[in-house]
Amino acid sequence: MALFARTLRRSLLDARPALQCTRGLTTVSHTLETGNVPDSLLHSGQHTSHELSQKVESPLAPPHTPPSSSVPAGPNARADLVARHLTPSIRQLLPLLTSQPAHYITAHIHGRPYLLTPGDTVRLPFLMPHVKAGDVLRLTRATHIGSRDYTLKAPAAVKGTADHGKIVHYLDERLFTCRATVVGVESEPMRIMEKTKRRQRHTKHVFSKHKYTVLRVGELEVRSLDEYEAVLNKGKA
Repeated sequence: MALFARTLRRSLLDARPALQCTRGLTTVSHTLETGNVPDSLLHSGQHTSHELSQKVESPLAPPHTPPSSSVPAGPNARADLVARHLTPSIRQLLPLLTSQPAHYITAHIHGRPYLLTPGDTVRLPFLMPHVKAGDVLRLTRATHIGSRDYTLKAPAAVKGTADHGKIVHYLDERLFTCRATVVGVESEPMRIMEKTKRRQRHTKHVFSKHKYTVLRVGELEVRSLDEYEAVLNKGKA
């Protein structure tokens, strides 16, 4: 014990001068003045407050570059270019398409595609609301317009995007004119379905009688190149 106490006393005596020397150290001011803060601390991302970072501009920060407006954004940019501008392919092949009079169209009615030609009668698998016999409807949504040798297709969705397979792009409605007349409404025979539950004697009868709307395609016309250019110029003006 005496040897241990002597060793401890000697270590305390040796550490006393070092403690006295530390009393003469100078302190660094922690104010927000940039002159009192070392450069290494200013340019480091640590131990800096929000106010100090606002006063000191870091030279390593890249300059803000605004996004370019010339680059089209989104998958619908391709469809807008095709619909609003006369592409070279349309300028070259539209006269050939109009030269053949027998045309067909793939029209979409309530999200369902129908291949139609003039004079066809189509029976829709649903009752179209707010129409009556004798009404003339213009079909404006089409994905294909073709003849015997040529076919005009709508732009497809860009692969690899979230809209691929969900959004259908249509042709410009100013390229063609398609009208259909409502012939009338047809109904199927009454159907009776029996519904029963297990271990119960009661039988439920469900009656159903669906109605369908019948259309007749009367007019299908594809505009010529001069007429389409005139419509585009009128829309721009």
